[in-house]
Amino acid sequence: MAFFQGEKRMFFKHRRRSRVVYESTEIAPEPAVLTSTPALASLQQGAKFDRPLALVTTVVPAVGLMSAIVLLYYGYGGPVEFALAAVMYLATMIGIDVGYHRHFTHGAFQTTLPIRVLLAILGSMAFQGPLIWWVATHRRHHQRSDQSGDPHSPQRYAGRPYKQLRGLWHAHMGWLFDPACVRAPGWARYAQDLYREATIFKVHMAYFTWLLLGFALPAILDGVLTWRWTGVWLGLLWGGLVRLFFSSHFSWAINSFCHAYGSRPFASHDEHSTNNLWLALPTLGEAWHNNHHAFPSSAKFGLTWWQLDPGMWCIQALAMCGLAWDIKIPTARMIEAKGGQTPKAAHPS
Repeated sequence: MAFFQGEKRMFFKHRRRSRVVYESTEIAPEPAVLTSTPALASLQQGAKFDRPLALVTTVVPAVGLMSAIVLLYYGYGGPVEFALAAVMYLATMIGIDVGYHRHFTHGAFQTTLPIRVLLAILGSMAFQGPLIWWVATHRRHHQRSDQSGDPHSPQRYAGRPYKQLRGLWHAHMGWLFDPACVRAPGWARYAQDLYREATIFKVHMAYFTWLLLGFALPAILDGVLTWRWTGVWLGLLWGGLVRLFFSSHFSWAINSFCHAYGSRPFASHDEHSTNNLWLALPTLGEAWHNNHHAFPSSAKFGLTWWQLDPGMWCIQALAMCGLAWDIKIPTARMIEAKGGQTPKAAHPS
């Protein structure tokens, strides 16, 4: 569906053949149908919960982590809890990186409906917001990257006192408490394609169901594996809150640190996106952020052999099983055209 205007042609490698795809450059006006439907009205009414949910998202996992450390000191917790936290972390980060970001936001590859639903559910368990809101926010970030209207740019306070610290705070978590950033007027127009997909829209509307499932699964599994009631609570703590603390902060670090510190091998349309080696593995490759801003529709973020990209490994695994196709990767000519400059370090301005 062509829901963008001002498109430009870009050639990408396909796993079977070369193909022409389109990269969006302008957002079309929001159709009247989206502003008149009861479903959209209910979404807009949810704005009153934005600040309380932001408070829960930022504070409760931190309290959970501190509680887990104290309990571990007294002998509560062990290999089962560590394994559950790791598995839930990996599953939900795949949901965010491969699902929410590469597939739903940028259409970097195509897959079957059951896999799409699974990725959407796993992403919802990460407690980073409902699918359509997340996609709309991220597309808006790309259109207005590090400019006025970018929901989470660390360059927000350029030219003001303490600009670096204030900017990093805003980009990392502070933007979640700002209504102008979280739910700007007309935000829905950035994801109108997903509104028209009945199944995906149902998954989106059931966000809190999947969110609760993300806490219930590790609790039940720990209880079954240890056959103790304390296992249920420890599973909830480690597989739920501790996992959530790390997945949230690593994801938020892309907004903050990867728009302030690192290298800029490509001349992307923004001026501050960077590649950050230290964040690459825990974010499944998201930290090759300058690469991503240079080629937003690419399924592959790590564009050289040493840039490890676990998210792309997941997509390749799906492709090997016949569950992913139309995988977009920039050609060598495209990479050379945008990477003509010498890689340089990026610093906050």
